[in-house]
Amino acid sequence: MLPEGLAGWAKGGSNKTMSRYRAGPMADWPPLDDRRTGLSLHKAERLTYWTPPERAADAGKYGGMVPVSVEREGRLIVALDRGAWLDLVRDGTIVPSAAHGHGPACSGIRKMVEYEVTPGRYLLQISNAPESSIRAMAVMRD
Repeated sequence: MLPEGLAGWAKGGSNKTMSRYRAGPMADWPPLDDRRTGLSLHKAERLTYWTPPERAADAGKYGGMVPVSVEREGRLIVALDRGAWLDLVRDGTIVPSAAHGHGPACSGIRKMVEYEVTPGRYLLQISNAPESSIRAMAVMRD
């Protein structure tokens, strides 16, 4: 059973194709939210990240960008079902991660990264994913 804050992982959500173009965080893509969402990724060679990832994208790997809307100050948790590099970007600057970890046993969550955030719009950049799809979720810690 998932802890209350991660319950949206079990609900699941929609599938989205992530942006591969230099459109920035104001694009009209639906934001990642507190339900597990399937994301279609793109080959690294075809991507132009809004801000260069902290870890260079490897040829043959996958990635993309999706907005995240934050309503209140606190700790944002981004969960993935497989390994990949994550950068959370706001106003062209990468937000440093506050913690890293794995999801609860048998949850299907492989990686969790936490960030200290304030209200506003962010861009989650995923890079170095091993496959062309990934499941993700963004939730505020209570």
